[in-house]
Amino acid sequence: MNVKSKKIINTTSDYQLFLEHLKNKVRHAQFKASLAVNSELIQLYWEIGKSIVEKQEQEGWGALIIDKLCRDLQYALPGIQGFSRTNISRMRAFYLTYAIVPQAVGQINMLPIVNIPWGHNVLLIEKIKNTEERLWYVEQTIKHGLSRSALEDWIKNNAYTRHGKAITNFAQQLPDPQSQLAQETLKDPYNFDFLTLDAGFRELELEQGLVDHIQKLLLELGKGFAFIGRQYHLEIAGDDYYLDLLFYHIHLRCYCVVELKTTDFKPEYAGKLNFYLSAIDDTLKHKTDNPSIGILLCKSKNKLKVEYALRDIKKPIGVAEYITKSLETLPKKLHSSFPTMADIEAELMPKIKKTVKKKLASTKKA
Repeated sequence: MNVKSKKIINTTSDYQLFLEHLKNKVRHAQFKASLAVNSELIQLYWEIGKSIVEKQEQEGWGALIIDKLCRDLQYALPGIQGFSRTNISRMRAFYLTYAIVPQAVGQINMLPIVNIPWGHNVLLIEKIKNTEERLWYVEQTIKHGLSRSALEDWIKNNAYTRHGKAITNFAQQLPDPQSQLAQETLKDPYNFDFLTLDAGFRELELEQGLVDHIQKLLLELGKGFAFIGRQYHLEIAGDDYYLDLLFYHIHLRCYCVVELKTTDFKPEYAGKLNFYLSAIDDTLKHKTDNPSIGILLCKSKNKLKVEYALRDIKKPIGVAEYITKSLETLPKKLHSSFPTMADIEAELMPKIKKTVKKKLASTKKA
């Protein structure tokens, strides 16, 4: 063999790129294969459910047919899972749930339900009764890659009723399709039930709690938010200003300023946030970024006041409410487990006094 005809493989450049290219091809093929398998399974379950319903209607078979099918299928197909009585009943319910949808009458694969796992579909038909709402959750599952437990959390937190409900001026201040995407990004109200705060909590306590639970905050805000900082400093004309929370939204390609208020909405809040957004657009925004967006979170709001306040504001702003857990809403037994300010002072003051005495004694000796 002619050694000179061989070319040494450069493992640090060309070969690595080639390897990565092949790995991506394999992953893509595996993903497509898994989707195809899932789609076939969903369509099979649909056909089984349809056949059962049709036979019951035509032959007058009762519910006992499901028990018989369960036994006979398990006997005929040993080792193949999915044919328990519960699952066969779910197949029937699955067909009945979507048989009323026009697209499904022609072909079930016209619906996005074939693109999510069977466990997700079962959860949706058992927890959600409205078809439009159920299909919305299907789309969000696909869009955000929700696991079954994550989908269950979305349902528990009523994501459908809160999605895109914030009052904004996005339609007037942002071009399509960014205005629509930005509107869909916001919720109302935001659910911060991972925070337990006293009824008279201050903005600083709310802000600190959200930062302490940043992962849960990001999950509640939704996919795409990247945390930049808390009390983000801006110096404008020699004066210092501090933004409560600053994010960058990867999909919207813009900065998002979040201002927190512990009171009802006031029109002047929108003016101040407009001021912040102008400063961010001048100092941080890159020429390739979209206009920065402001999100004002208040304890409560009046819709008419918000609409008037935002009508002539030039910067894109959304206003929403938020909810937290309150100590007053907790069971009395649990409430008693939280220390009061008096408890904290009683615990700390002796230690503080002791420390001060020691320092004074050491000073006298010196």
